This record gives sequence, C-alpha cells and structure tokens, in this order.
Amino acid sequence: MTEQTTTRAAIDPILKMLLDTFPLTFTAADGVEVARERLAAMKAPPELLPKLRIEDRTVGCGELTDIPVRIYWPPVPAHDNLPIVVYYHGGGWCLGSLDTHDPVARAHAVGADAIVVSVDYRLAPENPFPAGIDDSWAALRWVGEHAAELGGNPNRIAVAGDSAGGNIAAIMAQLARDNVDAGGPALAFQLLWYPSVTGDLSLPSFTENANAPILDRDVIDAFLSWYVPGVDITDDHTALPATLCPANAADLSGLAPAFIGTAEHDPLRDDGARYAELLTAAGVPAELSNEPNMVHGYVNFALVVPAAAEATNRGLVALKKALSS
Repeated sequence: MTEQTTTRAAIDPILKMLLDTFPLTFTAADGVEVARERLAAMKAPPELLPKLRIEDRTVGCGELTDIPVRIYWPPVPAHDNLPIVVYYHGGGWCLGSLDTHDPVARAHAVGADAIVVSVDYRLAPENPFPAGIDDSWAALRWVGEHAAELGGNPNRIAVAGDSAGGNIAAIMAQLARDNVDAGGPALAFQLLWYPSVTGDLSLPSFTENANAPILDRDVIDAFLSWYVPGVDITDDHTALPATLCPANAADLSGLAPAFIGTAEHDPLRDDGARYAELLTAAGVPAELSNEPNMVHGYVNFALVVPAAAEATNRGLVALKKALSS
C-alpha cells in the first residue's frame, strides 16, 4: 500500500517574491530601533491609497489624555450615523505607528463603509505591558463617548487589529463586555487578524513555522523580551492575565461576534484557531478563515498582492455585514 502524504499549499508566488526582496526579520540583539526602521521602510505606493477625509487628534479618557489617533471617514455621501471601527496596529507591541498602518486603516474604512479610529498606543520596550493596553482602553472609551460627534453610531462600534493589535482588540472586547455599565461601549464585532491570544508556544504551528517570513521565533522572542521583560511565558502560559493572553479569561461568553483571519505559514496560525474554538464553545459566533497561501502580516500587503487582497476582503466583508445589521 502506498502511503499518502499531505502537502500544504506554497506561499503565494507574488507575495514570496516581495518577501525575498524586502526581508523583515531581526533579533532582540539588533535592537528595537532597527526593527522599527525596517517596518517603516515598507511603504505603500501613494497612488494606490484611496483618498479619504482624515484627521489627526489627541484623545483620552480618565487619567490618560494624550493618546494620538488618526480618524478616517469613508467615501460615502453622508457622514452621519456611521459604524465605527477602532483599529489597533500590529508590530509585536513594540513596532508600528499610525503611518505604518495607514493603508490598512484606509482599507477598513472603505471596506466597511465605516469611520476608523486608528490608535497610536504606547510601545515597548520604553513602555512595557500594560501601558499599551491602558492607552487602547482609554481610546476605546473616548470613541464610545464621542461617537455621535464623529458622525458615528454608538451602537455600531467594532474593534479590529492585526497581530499584536489583534491581541489588543480581543482584550478590548473583553474589557468592553465587563465594563458596559461603567463607560465601556457595547461592541458589535471584533475583527482579529492573526492575533496572539493564548501565549501557548507549544502549539504545532510555532514549530512548523519557526522560520517563517516576517514572524519567526527570533522575532517572537524579541517582542516578548521587550513587551514583558523578565516574564518567561513558557513557564505556565495559563497563569498569565487575560489582559496579556485573552484566551485565559475565566469567561468568554457574551463577547462580540468575531472574525479571525489566520495564515497557514505563520507561527500564530494555531493560536488564532484555538481562540476561535474557545469562543465558539462559549457560545460566541466566531468565523475562522485560514489562508493557505499567506504568511503573517498579509493584510499589510493587500494593496500590491492580489491574493492578500482577496484574503483581506473576506474579513472586511464580515466586518461590514456585522456593522450593517
């Protein structure tokens, strides 16, 4: 009898060519500034960016009053009673900015016909955990309080984020549920792009994709050493707080419905899949879409890689549908 072998799809050839030309890997020894420079150098062609009304502001809530945000209004006739997406950028809690994720924020505004508020939370290692979480929560509360002023509907607010931003968005969904009577907006949806949510580095995808493009084990180790210095999450990831690993929440019921987009060639693939399982088991509608030809960070390549655009559109369609109902 001939033994059958299972082979997975290769990385999309256009995406692979781009990644081979502009490698993004680094180590903790390289330092955070090197990593930030490499991410900032990946700029989208300006002519491909949709033209939108955009405004930079400084917002806050409670004791935190100096959080930079960038607000995008969708290209629709009337800016009134629109849904709002609060977006948290990726970058391992240490990299990224309003500028690096400007194309992604624009895509969400256009794809969901929604106002997007992109949050420039404080980064590690200068501001380790939980500073970025505190900023993100204050910004979300500000959006809830000022939704009508922006032209938005306070009853149609979603959170979204990629990678570390997906981690933050998932945490925000939990905080909003737990504080709805104390200023937390009731969320309609959570869009999590290849999120870090369990802290379980023993999942198979961390081994299978240990040397994957963009996010490999060296990069993961660097991010963790900067974000939670002195903490070894391999000791017992289940003991970590839900504000670091949202899968550890004692109760996941009652959260906003979710779309979780993962990539086959990504160490975080099984991380997102596991969270989708946990949400579903808790009675939360959760759609999982694993992209067989994609790598970590594919949303950032949607403007120039057709397959990445198709993958991104699946999540944006789900977001728009949730915010339109």
